[in-house]
Amino acid sequence: MKIYHVKGTRSVRVIWLCEELEAPLTVETIPRFDAEFKASVDWRKISPTGKVPVLQDRDLTIYESGAIVNYVLERYGPGGLIFEAGSDDAAMYHQWCWFAEATFARPLGDMSHHTRIKPPEERIPAVVEDGRQRALLCLEAVDKHLENNDYLVGNRFSAADIMMGYTLVLAKNFGVMQDQHSNASEYLDLLLTRPGFQKALAA
Repeated sequence: MKIYHVKGTRSVRVIWLCEELEAPLTVETIPRFDAEFKASVDWRKISPTGKVPVLQDRDLTIYESGAIVNYVLERYGPGGLIFEAGSDDAAMYHQWCWFAEATFARPLGDMSHHTRIKPPEERIPAVVEDGRQRALLCLEAVDKHLENNDYLVGNRFSAADIMMGYTLVLAKNFGVMQDQHSNASEYLDLLLTRPGFQKALAA
C-alpha cells in the first residue's frame, strides 16, 4: 500500500491505523501541496477533488479517509479494532466513526477555510463563529460520553478512536477544546501515548 500524505491532514488516520495493524505502508509525502499542485492534471487523475489522502493498493485507488480506514481493516485484518457485525457495540462503533468525520470535523473544516485556506478578503468571521459553536456542541457530546469510558466503544481501543483522535487534534489546534472539557482532554492525552499516533502526527 502507498498513501499520498500531507502533514497534519486526514491521512494521519490511515498511517496511524497501519501502525496499529503493523500493515506495510509506504508514505508518499507531498512537499508542496499548493493550489497549482492540487489542480494539476496528473494529480486530478489520482484525486478528482485534488485532496488527500489517497491510497493505492495494487490496481486500486481509493480516497476519503473513513473509507480507506474501512478498506484497510477489511483487507488486512481488524486487529481487534472493530466489533462483531450486528452487535450493539458495532452500531456504536459506526456511530462514532461517522460522527467524528461527518458531524464533528465539518464545522472545523469551515473554520479552517475561513481562517487559513481562503484569501483574507474572502474570509467570513460569522462562518468561523458558527463553526466554533457547532464544533463545541460536538465536543460536549464527546466529553459527556467519556465521563465513564476510557474509549468510545466497549471501553477498549478501536478504529473509532482513530477516527475521533484526529478530529480532536483539529479541535485542540483551533482552540475549541477548553479546560472544562476535561474528559475529552484526558482521552486525547491517552490516545497520544500510542506510538502509532505519535508516528502518524510526526510523518
